[in-house]
Amino acid sequence: MFTGIVESLGKVVSIKKDKSNINFTIETPLAKELKVDQSLCHDGVCLTVVEVNTEAEQYIVTAIQETLIKSNMRCLVNGSEINLERSLSVNARFDGHIVQGHVDQTAICKSIEETDGSWKYVFEYDPKMGNYTVEKGSISVNGVSLTVVDSNENTFSVAIIPYTYNNTNFKDFKIGTIVNIEFDVVGKYIAKLFKLYQN
Repeated sequence: MFTGIVESLGKVVSIKKDKSNINFTIETPLAKELKVDQSLCHDGVCLTVVEVNTEAEQYIVTAIQETLIKSNMRCLVNGSEINLERSLSVNARFDGHIVQGHVDQTAICKSIEETDGSWKYVFEYDPKMGNYTVEKGSISVNGVSLTVVDSNENTFSVAIIPYTYNNTNFKDFKIGTIVNIEFDVVGKYIAKLFKLYQN
């Protein structure tokens, strides 16, 4: 489990296809603290560390076909920056919200507006998949815990403060950027129970 508080940015330095899977080599100072079989959140996607090279500050993770279909991992190229977070420590402060590292679907960045010291991003997603947002509710965008500002049927907006902008890959977003979305797990349970009671 994660909290959506990004610890570090990683850079993709190698992408190698292995049948239907892809092995990503990530470079980050965080690699010195990692070990094989550890879970790590990559732009909101929970992946397992399979190899570590502490001297080069690099590690390798494998994304299977299901992950590539449901996330933006398929869009990564050499040089791409990704948001990284290690799994929650039992004795750590819970500063974000519950993020499982299980991407529900992707969304597209539709607009970016600088608003006197902060940034407002609008994202569009496919509502046919049965996911919902609520104003002031939590949402994970590329693994970042955020609060929904505006909520509509197929779009939502979030506000980004300078610290988040400078320390995550939000600064790299452009119109059309594909991002990973994980909707609030509590909201998903409520929506599913509501559907069951309707039947």
